Amino acid sequence: MKKALIASTALVLTAGYAAADVTISGYGRTGVIYQESDDTRTNETQIVSRLRMNIDASTTTDQGVEFGGRIRLQWDQGEEGATESPGLLYVTANGLTVSVGNVGTAYDEAGLIYATELGAFDRSVGGNSLGDFYAFNTDGYDRGDQVGVAIEYAVGDLTARASYIDPDQSGYFEDDADDGVINGYSGFEEEFGVSFDYVWNERLELSLAAVQNGAGIEDNDQYFVGARYAINDAARIGLNYIDNGDDRAEFFDPNADGSNDYDLGNTIALYGDYTLADGLTNIEAYIANNDGDWASKESDNAFGIGVNYDLGGARLGASIQRDYDEDVTADMGVRFDF
Repeated sequence: MKKALIASTALVLTAGYAAADVTISGYGRTGVIYQESDDTRTNETQIVSRLRMNIDASTTTDQGVEFGGRIRLQWDQGEEGATESPGLLYVTANGLTVSVGNVGTAYDEAGLIYATELGAFDRSVGGNSLGDFYAFNTDGYDRGDQVGVAIEYAVGDLTARASYIDPDQSGYFEDDADDGVINGYSGFEEEFGVSFDYVWNERLELSLAAVQNGAGIEDNDQYFVGARYAINDAARIGLNYIDNGDDRAEFFDPNADGSNDYDLGNTIALYGDYTLADGLTNIEAYIANNDGDWASKESDNAFGIGVNYDLGGARLGASIQRDYDEDVTADMGVRFDF
């Protein structure tokens, strides 16, 4: 009887998986990160690990239209347990994908916006955007009934995206005073974003993006333009420009009188990478300049160099970087994708 029950259960589960495509993907990474700091309360060198699992389920109709959804589970070193993301639902057909819920935003998914990241931990302390904007949420929403809608259309070498985020569709946090501040918090404006990526002749990559009211902060508008060119099969060089938007101080202290505000400025980053003759070792580097002004900033320039070694299904990586506070950070670790 027990064997028959197990067999019938397995048959039901197998039938369910046959009817819908259910997959688990993600990555794991672990290693050591050193962060130079004047804070004597924390250790400068720590072991840092992450395990991410994306659970995707989809089904395709007889007309060829695909419906699906995603939930993400993630554990980070130092967290008490794994976090669960809000859900994402989508429908896709003929290159057009429409997503609802916890969507990836157009600005965050621009093709080259994170191209300066280095090493196994994919970190960039100077070349990434300094501004706040919405992205696919891994940890869950902090407040409000947040909802997003995103559209992506891919045709040939062009990919176009648009996204809309309402931080509180329920209206519970409606701003009756119309001053952008609700119960001591800002960040309830609707965010709009667009981005475009184009690849020309398999050599030149172009990427541009814009976001209005980033992270729900009124007038926190940001812009990004990037280009990367493959000199040959082994070497690439790129240039990014980022307008980081309005200061973040307003988000943390909306009632501030302006004395503690700071300007995130504009960032220009020159970057590139080179794969050695062994085809396994990739060296990458960047130098970035930012004209913003904030209290701890010591320099307008940040830079870094990293290396990755392909293990076939995993990679070893390391980097050393210096940020705008002139603090040095370094990392070494391993990452595997599944």
